[in-house]
Amino acid sequence: MARKAREKKTPDMIQGTLDMLILKVIHVEPMHGWGITKRIQQVSDGALKVNQGSLYTSLLRMTRAGWVKAEWRVTENNRKAKYYRITGAGVKQLGAEEERWTRLTVAVDQILGMA
Repeated sequence: MARKAREKKTPDMIQGTLDMLILKVIHVEPMHGWGITKRIQQVSDGALKVNQGSLYTSLLRMTRAGWVKAEWRVTENNRKAKYYRITGAGVKQLGAEEERWTRLTVAVDQILGMA
């Protein structure tokens, strides 16, 4: 029984990837926090689930760093929500994060491919 529970458990996100994923999602279009969470889950076919506390901590950190700007808007459900959009500095940071991710995944693939 414990084995099945472990197989269904959502994997923990690798340190530092949440910022990259958020930046990528809002690079496509500005979104509110719940939308960002749902988009990450949707695009990953449910493999990645973002904790709301982690999401908003990350958004606050990125806003302070100047990578993200926030503004209040009305949602499609006629509610007020804070929408986040990427800035020029955020686009630059996203590029750096994607390069770092590529280097990491290539290194892991090399190790996993050892005979």
